[in-house]
Amino acid sequence: MDIFIGVIVGLLVLMFLVTAHEFGHFLAARRNGVRVLEFGICFPPRAIAWIKDPKTGKWRKLKRQEWKKSSVTKTVGVDNKDKSVKTDAADGDSTKLFEKGMIFSLNWLPIGGFCQMDGESDADSRKGTFGAASYWGKTKILFAGVAMNWLVAFIIFTILAWTGMPEFLDGQFTIANDVRRESTPVRITTVADDSPASRAGLQTNDYIVEVNHQPVSYSSEITDINQANAGQEVIYTIERPDSSCTDYSNCEQIRTIDVTAKLNEKDSDYLLGVTMASTQSKSYSTWSAPIVGAGLTLQLTGETFKGVGVMLGNLVTGTARLFSFDDAVRESGQEALSEVGDSVSGPVGIIGVLFPSFTAAGPTNLAFLAALISVSLACMNVLPIPALDGGRWLLITIYKLRKKRLTKETEEKIVSRAFMVLLALIFIVTILDIIRIAS
Repeated sequence: MDIFIGVIVGLLVLMFLVTAHEFGHFLAARRNGVRVLEFGICFPPRAIAWIKDPKTGKWRKLKRQEWKKSSVTKTVGVDNKDKSVKTDAADGDSTKLFEKGMIFSLNWLPIGGFCQMDGESDADSRKGTFGAASYWGKTKILFAGVAMNWLVAFIIFTILAWTGMPEFLDGQFTIANDVRRESTPVRITTVADDSPASRAGLQTNDYIVEVNHQPVSYSSEITDINQANAGQEVIYTIERPDSSCTDYSNCEQIRTIDVTAKLNEKDSDYLLGVTMASTQSKSYSTWSAPIVGAGLTLQLTGETFKGVGVMLGNLVTGTARLFSFDDAVRESGQEALSEVGDSVSGPVGIIGVLFPSFTAAGPTNLAFLAALISVSLACMNVLPIPALDGGRWLLITIYKLRKKRLTKETEEKIVSRAFMVLLALIFIVTILDIIRIAS
């Protein structure tokens, strides 16, 4: 059930982040005189849709037979002679819903959103199309989605800085003279049956604060002490919240108990027989919350680009080393490629693993993950890959500097091939996710 809920939450969060990205394109397009044909939340088939009359500015609900007549109302070409729009009509009806105004739709597939602009090819010269916009206008439109993802991350981080920011990074950005830190003790998440822990009376959701009367803050400290005292009796000082309390920091009734457990010997499968959740510190800011939000967004942006650089470096060097005649060099290449696989997570890994675990950890950690993914979406779309925003901008810029016309055919050929490569990479990463989950 936890996994199911996590998957649902993951889909909703990703849908929100992608829709926010597309809304950035929408706002920039409208401000730069580019006509938006349709803005949709989720992907077709459509569930419900409205159309805005350009003359009156009023919205009306579209009847199902209206959008069926125009076959998802998709613009498929432009006749350069008479500048008329050709539409793909499923039943031969040439009704052009797009000429009647912008459509807003809610759709059935919860995998993001879309903003369909008129004439998205750089070669289109009709008034109100993306192609007819100025170079600066196209730049703003293409990078507005990226800016929106950074803005979403900034807002979430600002709120978390005020309400309690999880600290996941070494040297995580804070303002030193406006920060208060709190940490939760190490929590026992499971207790093995017929183990030293269960025989001693340790329970799930007990918090270990001392071992042999030594304060501990991390699960690694407890593991080290256990290994040093294998086969011996160890005293654990625990704090046990009332069973009805789900948030340790707000529990009113917490009992402190000393529990003595005789550990198993070193050659046993385990010494104590528990799994533990590591301590998580939270930082609280007041007046500096917006600064922390901006600083952390920049810090994570830098870490993301750094991670991409390391991943690409490992990919290139690892592949090159595989062709070496030296066994040691080939082995190091395999290790480098293995690191690439371990460092990349696709849709299955994000939705099927990350979101369920972060959802179970609470809304604060889930919000942090959403902001982190928003930063990642921004960074990925900046990369000079033709199928992404940064790549499309680079393509337009190169042709502008060369003072050559970027034809629709050339643009579609480059973008479609890059998109196929991206799909292949997503497929490979998805397979790796499934293998990791299965193992």
